[in-house]
Amino acid sequence: MAPQALSWICVSLLVLLACSSCVAARGTRTPKTTDPTYGFKAVSLDESNFELQRPYDESSGSRYSFDGTVRKLWVLSSDKPHTRQSHTSPRTEIRMTGYDYSSGVWQFEGYGYVPSGTSGVSIMQVFGGGETATTLMLHVINGALRYYDRQVVEDNIYDRWFKLNVVHDVEASRLTVFIDGKEKLHVSGRGGDSHYFKFGVYAQNHDSSFMESRWKGVRILKKD
Repeated sequence: MAPQALSWICVSLLVLLACSSCVAARGTRTPKTTDPTYGFKAVSLDESNFELQRPYDESSGSRYSFDGTVRKLWVLSSDKPHTRQSHTSPRTEIRMTGYDYSSGVWQFEGYGYVPSGTSGVSIMQVFGGGETATTLMLHVINGALRYYDRQVVEDNIYDRWFKLNVVHDVEASRLTVFIDGKEKLHVSGRGGDSHYFKFGVYAQNHDSSFMESRWKGVRILKKD
């Protein structure tokens, strides 16, 4: 075979191999993240919208700190409830005020951090349900973020910052949870006439003796 013909055959084979590699790469590419806030508008927030709930016999500084960027909330399993009249478990939570809602599509956004060892605790909730107090809770149990104490939303949540977006469509009675821009949970709501967002630490079953979560960049958004 002539050298020129061999050369053309080699070139053709190289082109074919390159094209095959490109197709394979496209087929195995990691799905792109999405922007859960597209079509939403952030509401105006100031410190008056961040209402602290803590054990009633503890000062705010003994269970909460805020350096202007990061909000750090912690509680002990032996702590008292947040009011003398309450029979609920210990908590140090921020209750978002001023934007309770009963219709529309609303969204919570924030960057969360849970140190290792914190377990048996709710770190975020959408308050207000029909037969239950909440329509969604996110628990940390042994390093996994779960929908209540059920299916896993995100594994290996300890010791890293993660971006959390929770979208609540009231009329459709649907909630969608995104972690770092990726949809991780899509569930039905639980009814209720009025809702609001909370975050922090609220002891649940099999809680650790010390519970902590940290938050920054918290926003509330409403769909236009």
